[in-house]
Amino acid sequence: MDRAIAPLTIKICGLSTPETLHAALDAGVEMIGLVFHPRSPRFVSGVQATELAAIARGRAEIVALIVDRDASEARDLTDALKPDWLQLHGRETPEQVGAIKAATGLRVIKALGVGGAHDLAAIGAYQGIADRILLDAKPPKDAAYPGGHGRPFDWALLAALDPALAFVLSGGLDPANVGQAVAIAKPWGIDVSSGVESAPGVKDIGVIKDFVAAARAASAAATAEAGRT
Repeated sequence: MDRAIAPLTIKICGLSTPETLHAALDAGVEMIGLVFHPRSPRFVSGVQATELAAIARGRAEIVALIVDRDASEARDLTDALKPDWLQLHGRETPEQVGAIKAATGLRVIKALGVGGAHDLAAIGAYQGIADRILLDAKPPKDAAYPGGHGRPFDWALLAALDPALAFVLSGGLDPANVGQAVAIAKPWGIDVSSGVESAPGVKDIGVIKDFVAAARAASAAATAEAGRT
């Protein structure tokens, strides 16, 4: 199925409390993300993650986000947590992605930063290795942790991608702009974190609901438009 007319996958990343996790699950998201990077304001301990995963299991796919871990560290984490996916948000090479996949037996999302059209060239090296590519805004040069830091990039750049590429769009998404992002980029999935927060690391239940509703409306509109063409 063409990604432009496939059902949109919505991921809320950086969840850290049962209350906000329940809000995401009740809104019907397909994926929830737990962050294991200690410098992130969304970091969760192993104990927290186990509690949250128990709530989510069977209702949404669980994604564990790690940064520049080696294959043995990734295996130790996943053996304990048993997530459905790993999201690699560091400088992992294609070879390292392959090693982590082999060690854990999990599907892998590889995040790549986009600042300009030239950054899209990196995608090819990971195709066939990572199960999904996540395209995020490049972090500021002085950032303490990776990710888009609430900033979008130019989604029009993605018109050059292979229409069959199933990618996840991230970076600066919020309830006000997610509709435009879906219409322009036509992603397989979307990933939001700071765009549904009232402060760094503090998810807002009302904004989560608004974001999911806006994303669903945009997906429905895109499907209807594809049916008319």
